[in-house]
Amino acid sequence: MSAPPAANSPETVRGLQERAARALPAEHVEDAGGWWLRHAPNCSWWAGTVLPHGDAEPGGLVHRVVDAEKFYARHGATARFQISPPACPDGLDAVLAERGYRRRSPVSLQVAPTARVLEQVPTGSLRVRLDDRPTRAWFEAWCAASGHGDSRAEWDMLARVEPPGAYACAMGGDDVVAVGRAVADTGWAGVFGMATLPRARGRGAARNVLAALAGWAGAHDAESMYLQVERDNLPARRLYERAGFREMCGFHFRTAT
Repeated sequence: MSAPPAANSPETVRGLQERAARALPAEHVEDAGGWWLRHAPNCSWWAGTVLPHGDAEPGGLVHRVVDAEKFYARHGATARFQISPPACPDGLDAVLAERGYRRRSPVSLQVAPTARVLEQVPTGSLRVRLDDRPTRAWFEAWCAASGHGDSRAEWDMLARVEPPGAYACAMGGDDVVAVGRAVADTGWAGVFGMATLPRARGRGAARNVLAALAGWAGAHDAESMYLQVERDNLPARRLYERAGFREMCGFHFRTAT
């Protein structure tokens, strides 16, 4: 079993981000010497970014970037790179900046022992239903709460996720008011898709969902949990901090202009 490490080692960061990529599976994936080139048409854009986890000599970085750009050009897409300093080749961020790539979307990669999350997150009054596949009610609530719209491509992406997975719905009466999902992968459970409908915010719905997912993770031999949260999402960061999550590292994206 894996446990949250004391330091953000490159191997651990790479491992977690590759687990996240499997939990957000792109339609087209090409392994180019350790760089995962991913294309996910009509899905959330971060599902279609490059994971540049293979080593590269400083003089070879430009060539590898050009090869990635050709991949996205073939698919009629914009090249985007996920930049995590512990996990990426040295100098890649500077090379992309010199090529005019815009820096955007700072994100925090956070981890916690599953047992700590269960201890820290109180079980609220809302009933939470867990399914092993996305239901239409889960998906419609996620679309409404996250503002993504009812996208067939997003639904198809969820169908590509390898089990075991859990889809949590916090219920307000007969209505789904908050959702989240988790994917167990080699000792870790990743948390994704956390969203609450506006009318239910401030009632502890997200805490209920997170507690249910932590209970599911523990039952599926995932001793540790991880998630990725935008740095400017202060309510979510407060929720995760209270639940015992701590930052392992920060990362950002570079987008071609």
